[in-house]
Amino acid sequence: MRRPHKPPDGTRGAPGAGKLVVDLIGATTTRTGLRVRAERDRGLYPTGVKVTDAELAAVPLGRHAWHGEWNYTITGATTRPTAA
Repeated sequence: MRRPHKPPDGTRGAPGAGKLVVDLIGATTTRTGLRVRAERDRGLYPTGVKVTDAELAAVPLGRHAWHGEWNYTITGATTRPTAA
């Protein structure tokens, strides 16, 4: 399975680049039939947020047997909190 981790060269900031990346991710399949669904999140998020070692250590990660430093599942809450 190939999954792009960054926009293809020459597309960063180009009109339609976000759609291209989402389309590439969404077209991902494997020989065993895994299909990927992708959609663009147009939310605005702050930059420069610092995460302490303690905060990162508190994230419940289930590391996979093969390259657990790269492949893991975040376990725990499965829904996003909603605004009051």
